[in-house]
Amino acid sequence: MSQRTVRLLGPLPLLLVLAACGREGTPTQPSPTRSFLEGSWTGNLVIVREGLPTTSGAVSWTFESVSGTNQQTFRVTIQSQHPWLPITTTVTSAITPSNQPPARISTQGNYPSPRGCTGSLLSVGNAEARSIDADFSGVDCLAPEGSSFTGRVTLTKN
Repeated sequence: MSQRTVRLLGPLPLLLVLAACGREGTPTQPSPTRSFLEGSWTGNLVIVREGLPTTSGAVSWTFESVSGTNQQTFRVTIQSQHPWLPITTTVTSAITPSNQPPARISTQGNYPSPRGCTGSLLSVGNAEARSIDADFSGVDCLAPEGSSFTGRVTLTKN
């Protein structure tokens, strides 16, 4: 091999290294997919208050994953058309033991009560791939009929 050939090949390895700069390597794990909970769920909210008739109404929950939580924590916007609890609020949900169905789901937060206070709610139940069935309870403003309520929420994925 002549010196001229060596000189021409000398910079080639350096050019190959520089050409690769800024490129991402091959991923070792698949890209994260959306959680089975993400999106809109609709269904029915039943509320029981002591000494009063049981009432029900339409409700929708929209789930959005919180980044950095392994798709196990969510911001949830609840829009209720229940006659006693017509609210729109954003609360927090978490699922365990993993981010795959079936899972236990726990939801809690506050809401602006139509009775002029800040109420609080708690819901615990089961989340399947296309359905959620959970209890639903809370504390609202002190009123002649009392401040606490219980009930149930059933949702289906849209």
